[in-house]
Amino acid sequence: MNPYRSLPARSFWRSAVAGADLSTLGDLWTPAFPLDPDASVLTAGSCFARHLGPALLDHGWNWHEVELPPPGLTGAERAARHYGTFSFRTGNIYTAAGLRQWLTWALDGVDAPDEVWHTDGRWFDPYRPAVEPDGHDSVEATMAARAVTLAAIRDGIAGAGCLIFTLGLTEAWWDRATGTVFPVCPGTVRGTFDPDRHVFRNATVAEVHADLSAAVALLRAVNPGLTVLLTVSPVPLTATATGEHALAATTYSKSVLRAAAGQLAQEHAHVDYFPSYELITGVPSRGVFFAPNLRTVTPEGVAYVMRHFFAALDGRPAGLPASAAAGAPTDRSAAGSATAPAGTRDGGDLLCDDAVLDYYRAG
Repeated sequence: MNPYRSLPARSFWRSAVAGADLSTLGDLWTPAFPLDPDASVLTAGSCFARHLGPALLDHGWNWHEVELPPPGLTGAERAARHYGTFSFRTGNIYTAAGLRQWLTWALDGVDAPDEVWHTDGRWFDPYRPAVEPDGHDSVEATMAARAVTLAAIRDGIAGAGCLIFTLGLTEAWWDRATGTVFPVCPGTVRGTFDPDRHVFRNATVAEVHADLSAAVALLRAVNPGLTVLLTVSPVPLTATATGEHALAATTYSKSVLRAAAGQLAQEHAHVDYFPSYELITGVPSRGVFFAPNLRTVTPEGVAYVMRHFFAALDGRPAGLPASAAAGAPTDRSAAGSATAPAGTRDGGDLLCDDAVLDYYRAG
């Protein structure tokens, strides 16, 4: 007799993975705590996280979009200004350091730097340079818009039941002068790169864990009943500043994020990890949920992730019924022929700030 004799089938590679296909793969996630569909659920994080809010709404959940668009905007204008993307108009938050920074400004009484970027007579917020694509007409308007978002974060956190945060990157550019982190490298989406001021850092597991721990502590200080569900984006790096091959750099980044998120979930009963990364990039999917650019996750992939999410929360048995897996492509050509997700052009994702880095590729 040994401990392995009593383990369930999900614990063994042959039965849980090699012997499964997309229609039977299941039981990947056992929720650490219940989620109330009627309670306010907040979403933030990398560009992959923008899929979560609409999916929650479609399933009848109370996804809370705290910052609502002003009347009169078209659908395209709302999307361009990041309304309906996340619960707050922070733009994409790719790193744990970025999440900690926004929460420190909103919840801990720390003032954000008053620096703005000026381009062609318009002013932009360095910490969300793509949220207002046409910029603001004054420094004061830029600061006022940021103040609205910080107030929305405070109000949203205070009344929320759960925050779902999707980690995207370990690589980031920092400001030596202010000690702050940018969502993208200055001089790409907006701003001007200063090699004496802007420094590149690639976070370690310990650093990501420390930032996540601090972020969760800030959240729970404001709302002791709040739970946090972490995920890791399956979207690869568009480009790496490490000097390594993009594939190796992506593996490092995702491995670090996965390890830090898993460690935090083991340490706290109010923190959990959902395996969206594994569902899309794992061996059983054979890459079918990526568009031809091998980066953008197809609508079928998003739907597949959300079906696993809701099945686990609803307490359904392991594995998906055939009807639930009917939309999953079975080969790469099927995935490549899928309709491109909203916000994409020529295989590139326009709602991912770092997608602009592809413009600088060689060749």
